[in-house]
Amino acid sequence: MSTNTTDSAKKVTTSTIRKMKAAGEKVAMITAYDYTMASLVDAGGVDMILVGDSASNVMAGNATTLPITLDQMIYHGRCVVNGVKRALVVVDMPFGSYQGNPQIALASAIRIMKETGADAVKLEGGSEIAESVRLILSAGIPIVAHLGLTPQSINKFGSYAVRAKEDAEAEKLLADAHMLEDMGCFALVLEKIPAALAERVTKELGICVIGIGAGPATDGQVLVLQDMLGMNPGFKPKFLRVYGTIGDDITRAIGNYVNDVKTVVFPTLEESY
Repeated sequence: MSTNTTDSAKKVTTSTIRKMKAAGEKVAMITAYDYTMASLVDAGGVDMILVGDSASNVMAGNATTLPITLDQMIYHGRCVVNGVKRALVVVDMPFGSYQGNPQIALASAIRIMKETGADAVKLEGGSEIAESVRLILSAGIPIVAHLGLTPQSINKFGSYAVRAKEDAEAEKLLADAHMLEDMGCFALVLEKIPAALAERVTKELGICVIGIGAGPATDGQVLVLQDMLGMNPGFKPKFLRVYGTIGDDITRAIGNYVNDVKTVVFPTLEESY
């Protein structure tokens, strides 16, 4: 008998994710940034789609996630929501939209929810953003938290190296994880931390823990769509498994099209009016 607690045709909600955690059913999460790809990702059966601020990198070509704006995230979020029927859609709150001023954080989160139709928002950080988290949750907006390597703090870290390898940072991460659960976040992303620490967090928390570069013991996994489809061949971190060669397929298809146009093989009379 299947242990799958989800209905393949039924909309995934925060309640669904809680039930999956309780049942020991793994959660599959992938990023998407536009209508067409979101439709394909949703049809593939993922449980959650993250409209990540990684759009700054893979869609806009920026070196970090910092340049992307709230307006741009709302645009990408709306495009994704338009293409999704089943998956729970989470939109990243971009750098500058929630740090330091809880009132700005609340206003930013409200804009995301109203203007995209998304199901939740995601914020990076722990105790440093506690007041923003509290205020957003008080408005009834679901939050996915994010600890470990937090790319919006890249200038503070100085590199994308594994985080929380030292005892002090690991203990802070554990404390922040418990705090975020106690405050009411329904899920937590752990990025690029030791697998043993991620396993401990997953066991100690009652909310869903989703890993990226955090080992196999978390409640689910998330990858960036373009990375896992082989569309970003220069990016090869240890945690990435490539599931397709779409980048090569696209380049090959475009090359064939260019050749057919230049040699007048396309269009044929049958393809003309």
